Amino acid sequence: MSKVFTLEALAKFAQCDFVGNANHAVNYVNSLESATSNEVSFLANLRYKDLLPMCQAGIICIDPSIPLIEGKNFLISSNPSKTFQIITDLILSTAISGFEKIHPTAVVHETVKYAEDVVIGPHVTIDQNVSIGKGTKIYANTFIGSNVVLGENCIIYPGVVIREHCILHNRVILQPGAVIGACGFGYITDPSGHHHKIPQLGNVILEDDVEIGANTTIDRARFKHTSISKGTKIDNLVQIGHNVTLGKHNIIVSQTGISGSAKTGDHVILGGQAGVMGHIEIGDHVQVATRGGVSKTIKKPGQYGGSPLQPFQDFNKNRVHLRNIEKYIKRIEELESRLQALEKLITK
Repeated sequence: MSKVFTLEALAKFAQCDFVGNANHAVNYVNSLESATSNEVSFLANLRYKDLLPMCQAGIICIDPSIPLIEGKNFLISSNPSKTFQIITDLILSTAISGFEKIHPTAVVHETVKYAEDVVIGPHVTIDQNVSIGKGTKIYANTFIGSNVVLGENCIIYPGVVIREHCILHNRVILQPGAVIGACGFGYITDPSGHHHKIPQLGNVILEDDVEIGANTTIDRARFKHTSISKGTKIDNLVQIGHNVTLGKHNIIVSQTGISGSAKTGDHVILGGQAGVMGHIEIGDHVQVATRGGVSKTIKKPGQYGGSPLQPFQDFNKNRVHLRNIEKYIKRIEELESRLQALEKLITK
């Protein structure tokens, strides 16, 4: 069962003010309209302020500009959404699993080094010479290959695969089914048309505060590193090829594919189903819309869309023209008909 937190304790943890019963206790979170007396909720958008009088939440995170309602418990901060997220992380981190320490079904090689507060769940397999930092949690049915390094306070959810020699820094989160360090897609085709595998001898490095979504795959480099820099967040079902380097604080949305040896700068956003060709570079602060196709290097910051890619303003204009293509065709046909009539008159 999850732990219980009082209003006063949560205010201290989130470093904000509170109003109400300091001893009121909660153990979960929920939406404003669905929360009950043992749950925390939040109001960050004034469009939903009419729900506040009817809300049954035990504790509500709000902005100081919102009038308080007597008899309810509030956490007051300039950013109630952030306060709610801090509390959510606290509550869910204590409730995610009932397993603690090293589960007896886990298979851990004798050479593995780990801190005392590490959690290794049921049926986890950890190969030789792995190092695991303090506070890291590895949940059920995960495989960790030899010589992997896991930093502090990482969360490895069930069914993850981390292959040999990969390195995860601190506070990395891997959602279920993520595969880190599979072989890059490299083959040599001989004259007879047969494909021969090229060995992939490098690894994957995930820096501090990187999060990888469910069933996302990041391939190991051929010789050196596939690298995901600090703070980058990658959604579910993303494919990242070998030798790719992603900059700091990127956002990569679901079903995006990034081909081998591509490189992004910092604060890059790739919308869902975007595609990036290999061996090109995307500069800092570039945003690519959904299904954008990046086939050439982009250095200028800004918003882009379409395939092939173009500045987003041009992309929107072209989409408008495409929607009106039938009107344009009819207009052209009418003009051609009138022109032909005029030509007949002139020839007479």
